[in-house]
Amino acid sequence: MSLAAETRRAAAGHPFLVAALRAGVVNFTAAARFLDVDGETDAVATALRRYADDLPAYETTACDARVRMQSGIGPVDDLEDALLVVGGAALGAGVGGDETAIVATGNVGATALSHALETLALEEISVLAAGVGEGMLAVVVDRLDGADAVRAVERALEDVPDSTAAKSVE
Repeated sequence: MSLAAETRRAAAGHPFLVAALRAGVVNFTAAARFLDVDGETDAVATALRRYADDLPAYETTACDARVRMQSGIGPVDDLEDALLVVGGAALGAGVGGDETAIVATGNVGATALSHALETLALEEISVLAAGVGEGMLAVVVDRLDGADAVRAVERALEDVPDSTAAKSVE
């Protein structure tokens, strides 16, 4: 495998690095040192620079979505009452639970959920459950984190990275 191909493959193993390459905010020498690629640091940095040139630009889009908070979320037995179902666990409202759901409806999908989860993690808000489907995303957090979580999700949905996949790492 060529040094360029090995560098691309190593970079692809770190999605944050590919996003930074697409955004044009990478110190190539530092990134070359970070990656576990056999070769001279300068050569790996050059391979990263060329890879960045081949990637689509980092762009974001605002989601057309309405975000709301729903308190009292907890386990429900009837799936008809569930807001979120993962495996055998179903969570819904009206059961006096201690959690809060942040629900966004509209033009949302997996990329929006991923970005919302990253934003919540940066805000140090623990997510207890999350899911997306059919124009709705839901994130369940502790009741006390509800207001901060709403603001974080709203902020995340204003600036969702486009889902353009990085070019092949051949």
